[in-house]
Amino acid sequence: MSIYDFKLEDNQGRTVALEEFRGKMLLIVNTATHCGFTSQYRALEELYQAFRKKGLEILDIPCNQFLGQAPEDDAGIEKFCSLKYHTTFPRMKKANVNGPHELPLYTYLKSEKGFQGFGKGAKALGMSLFLRQRDWHYKENPDIKWNFTKFLVDREGHVVERFEPTESMDKVARVVHPVYRTAIRMERADR
Repeated sequence: MSIYDFKLEDNQGRTVALEEFRGKMLLIVNTATHCGFTSQYRALEELYQAFRKKGLEILDIPCNQFLGQAPEDDAGIEKFCSLKYHTTFPRMKKANVNGPHELPLYTYLKSEKGFQGFGKGAKALGMSLFLRQRDWHYKENPDIKWNFTKFLVDREGHVVERFEPTESMDKVARVVHPVYRTAIRMERADR
């Protein structure tokens, strides 16, 4: 089984075969429109604009499994993201990332890169404390813990990294491309 064996449905109802992205780097993200991490859409779009011509694709998979933080239908999510964050990367149909009805793609991603912790810092501590109240053993399974968990797939189709939502977008960008921060600073200076 490889990443290229999976198909998704986009928010317009079209089938998207991941085979279409062979040879590209993929960043697959479960998102929500009313989450404390929703502002990451801005950094994701900047990353996409900086590197899509160099082979980066971002696949946005909205999910309402975490405290109902993506309550809109697919059209409402598209409108929100387009108007508020001006996102242009592909958006898939809203789906589950955990449980009996999770997308098979997420079963695969989690088997390739399990949960390794939230890292350090205030956000990491906050997420750990919050999840510990809900599930004392949350660290012991590979489930997606919250919105804006990201999986990076290299050009050969290997799942090479999992970023929890508490990870800085600067770190995500550095892994995607080491000069990202310089490129974005230059772009902002031109505005």
